[in-house]
Amino acid sequence: MGLFSATPPPQANRPYRAILFDVNETLLDMSPLKRAVSKAFGSPAAFRQWFGLLLQYSLVDTVTGQYHDFGTIGDAALDMTANMLEKKPLKPAHKQRIIGLLKELPPHKDVPKALAMLQEAGYSLVAFTNSPSKVLDEQLAYADIISYFNQGLSVEMVRRYKPDGNTYRAAVQHLEIAPNEALLVAAHGWDVAGAQRAGLDSAFVARPGQTLYPLAPPPTYEGATLLHIARQLCS
Repeated sequence: MGLFSATPPPQANRPYRAILFDVNETLLDMSPLKRAVSKAFGSPAAFRQWFGLLLQYSLVDTVTGQYHDFGTIGDAALDMTANMLEKKPLKPAHKQRIIGLLKELPPHKDVPKALAMLQEAGYSLVAFTNSPSKVLDEQLAYADIISYFNQGLSVEMVRRYKPDGNTYRAAVQHLEIAPNEALLVAAHGWDVAGAQRAGLDSAFVARPGQTLYPLAPPPTYEGATLLHIARQLCS
């Protein structure tokens, strides 16, 4: 990815050679997208309905051996949301504008300071997303946080979605490190659970409305914000 720099060696006293970050909701505030989806369907529940379908059917693709990019599944999920809420389907141009908002999300307020802290401590930071790599570049550039990252990785390299274990294993193989040398940071219980099953340590950022999966082992780290996680890793 041309917008990212080469990965430097981490400081010897740090426990991980790379920290992988989920992007949507973990780093980026999805409020603009939430407002747009809720307005489009006239329902405050519409965003959770739509985003849940987006995640669910990305896994349907993975389990059934198919692959459509995240935006294409998001478009289809808007049609499904309309059906489930018994609303009129959105016109293609309207759906395109909504999906386009994925590229125009601000960072959560705690994110720049936390990333700077981790960068200054010598960690190699990697953005790791279900979105295509081109979208990832645009997201991080728009949010003005791309300079903190050494690399950006997309599941499109294996055409399987997180939390499938192959995605995490492919990520650490690409970074030429062992699973136990990496930490996955996410605001989603399913992402944390997937990383742990693949042999990575994990950190859960408890964004509002997010929760851990009770049947999975607890994360290695947990905090209300990314700053709480960063302070634990830099202490």
